[in-house]
Amino acid sequence: MLGGIFSFHSSWDNRKDTYTHKPLPLHCISLNFRGFQYTQAMLFAIEEINNSTDLLPGISLGYKIYDTCDSIARSVRVSMTLANGVKVVSAISEASCARPAQVQAIVGETSSSPWMAIATVIGPFNIPLISHFATCACLSDKTKYPSFLRTIPSDYYQSRALAQLVKHFGWTWVGAIRTNDDYGNNGMAIFTEVAEQLGICLEYSVPFFRTDPPEKIQKIIDIIKASSSKVIVAFLNHMDMEVLIHELSRHNLTGFQWVGSESWISDSHIAAMDKHHILDGAIGLAIPKAHVSGLREFMLDVKPLNTSSNELFTEFWETLFSCKFKHSKSSAGNQRECTGHEDITGVQNSFTDMSLMPIIYNVYKGVYAVAHGLHSVLSCNKTCNKKMQLDPFTILQHTKKAHFQTKEGDEVYFNENGDPAAKYEIINWQPTENGIVDFVTVGFHDASLPADKQLILQNISLIWAQNSEQVPLSVCSEECSPGTRKVLQKGKPVCCYDCLRCAEGEISNITDSITCVRCHPEFWSNERRDSCVQKEAEFLSYEEIMGALLTAASLFGTCITAVVAFIFFRYRKTPIVRANNSELSFLLLFSLTLCFLCSLTFIGRPSEWSCMLRHTAFGITFVLCISCVLGKTIVVLMAFRATLPGSNVMKWFGPTQQKFSVLGFTLIQVIICILWLTISPPFPYKNFKDFKDKIILECALGSAVGFWAVLGYIGLLAMLCFILAFLARKLPDNFNEAKFITFSMLIFCAVWLTFIPAYVSSPGKFSVAVEIFAILASSFGLLICIFIPKCYIILLKPEKNTKKNIMGKGGPK
Repeated sequence: MLGGIFSFHSSWDNRKDTYTHKPLPLHCISLNFRGFQYTQAMLFAIEEINNSTDLLPGISLGYKIYDTCDSIARSVRVSMTLANGVKVVSAISEASCARPAQVQAIVGETSSSPWMAIATVIGPFNIPLISHFATCACLSDKTKYPSFLRTIPSDYYQSRALAQLVKHFGWTWVGAIRTNDDYGNNGMAIFTEVAEQLGICLEYSVPFFRTDPPEKIQKIIDIIKASSSKVIVAFLNHMDMEVLIHELSRHNLTGFQWVGSESWISDSHIAAMDKHHILDGAIGLAIPKAHVSGLREFMLDVKPLNTSSNELFTEFWETLFSCKFKHSKSSAGNQRECTGHEDITGVQNSFTDMSLMPIIYNVYKGVYAVAHGLHSVLSCNKTCNKKMQLDPFTILQHTKKAHFQTKEGDEVYFNENGDPAAKYEIINWQPTENGIVDFVTVGFHDASLPADKQLILQNISLIWAQNSEQVPLSVCSEECSPGTRKVLQKGKPVCCYDCLRCAEGEISNITDSITCVRCHPEFWSNERRDSCVQKEAEFLSYEEIMGALLTAASLFGTCITAVVAFIFFRYRKTPIVRANNSELSFLLLFSLTLCFLCSLTFIGRPSEWSCMLRHTAFGITFVLCISCVLGKTIVVLMAFRATLPGSNVMKWFGPTQQKFSVLGFTLIQVIICILWLTISPPFPYKNFKDFKDKIILECALGSAVGFWAVLGYIGLLAMLCFILAFLARKLPDNFNEAKFITFSMLIFCAVWLTFIPAYVSSPGKFSVAVEIFAILASSFGLLICIFIPKCYIILLKPEKNTKKNIMGKGGPK
């Protein structure tokens, strides 16, 4: 004996109990033709098995079927009745099957919440419970529901598949409506969890139940109207969807893209109710299409019964054909009389509609699973062991292990959780010209495949909301293009963000980047901030204007020095050249030439050798130059000191001593430079700090002490020279060279004192230009102040180029 529990009604009359007398039985209303379809499928399977010689030979299956009225309380009551054999009203079994009997299994019930209650109550009896449409993942928990099995996949897989489907179309900002029961709440909980992992955000998630009061339904409508998301995931029971579609139509809520669960997405009855095309273009998951030969014909071959013996069938027949039997208790008026010979093939309603054949097929498979379990328990071969005492626990274990193929070739088995293999079709609602919705299969989802291959969409054009052929856009924020990064909006989900441009020196080269990556120090971000480009290397080169001008000035100074040297050599025997040691003058001119030329080492790309050469050459040549000037200054002082009676100082500072003094002063600088180059020499350095978008190629000092020691020594000699020249400036002589040396040293010191702050504050190549300018300015200062006056006399005033005039003893003024 098999038990069947189905919802032949979808609702009941609300009543207010006074608690003064026993409550009246539940009065069921709203006939549900789907329940009759499922019942017919069960009867068809039982009839096939009873007529089979291979399955349960010699054993006949009977049935007891009850109406649950879609009430959890009534579902528990009738299941208890089936378990213990106590008879209740509303059974539709025939007289021969009406005797009290305990059933070997219970099949039916479409919703998850009733099954949770039934499995909790009936579970301790180990009676197999098999559902064709209860999908809640919670029912896979075998510690709570050890005797529950099903022929429809768990929502554990469906919820994940829906999340993958939403992600596939780029919808990251969606709304959600769920049935306020275990089916909807658990299914939506799994969907929400997986959606968050995939980067999908829910703008709202509202519960709905068909018996909700109007004000609660209105609140849901208001939430949908106020939302910015254009996609709604509806994890709804088909009966709740029927009520909701009516409310949506009343408010004309069109333009939303609906994503549906398997409970309603392939239900043609709901599609027929959608007169305002609210759900056009809907997409969702459905149980794969099925065909069972002979089942449709059996379902439509309904035989009229003795109407007075079965009120439920009477109500079914009267509702199906809109008629009334003569002895019916129905209150409906103005209806024609039923004859019992009406032709059911001419009726079009949810009973004759076979769009839910995959679900109906699940009832068929469930009955066969029990039959195969019994076949195994009874050790059937050609005959069965009819004397064996049937134990519910044994039947349950054998049913769990059932693994067979239907006559259509479909494989049926249960996993360790009592669930079948999870396979779905992806259905798209495509309206036709005559207004009927065509359920087009546009893809598949197979949970047994690797994660990246589970979702398969065929190359079929889809229809979206409002008959659009473009995939709707439903995002909280537009995607961030490369060159920007996402910044979350305060107090909103992670899908709501602003796109901020990457900072200078940072890039993002992918869409929707959450961070910007800093470029390597030798690279810089381009204008679009989506790639790093090589920084421009900057140094003082000969090709640029500033480098060319400094080079020209250096060469010009060298040429002028060479001309002066030529003039001095040409007139080397004249008094003005011979005065004050002409050898020092030529050595000074030579050192000035080196000073002008050493500035060229500062121009061009820095290298290891050029960095060491530029500072040491500058330091040594300038000390050589200042040493010569200092020697000439001392000679002036000594010369006038030697004119005093009894003075013999010139023998202590003759030409030889002058040469050695120059050599000695220069040697000290050479030693300083050698120590600098040995301990920590200058080296080429890439400066990334001064400019963000440029690399400054410069020479690092290596040892700052060495650099400032070189400069300090030059400054010390220059100050000493300046002081001595200043003391000798008023000595009697028509051509006292100390005056010019004083002025030249004043220029030299002013240039180098100004150089220090200018050098420190100048960025990049400009610091090099400042140093070159200081070298050239001080070199020109020495050249002009010391030698140009003499050249003026030699070339333009030759009459003054006499010994008497120079000594101040006469001659033209």
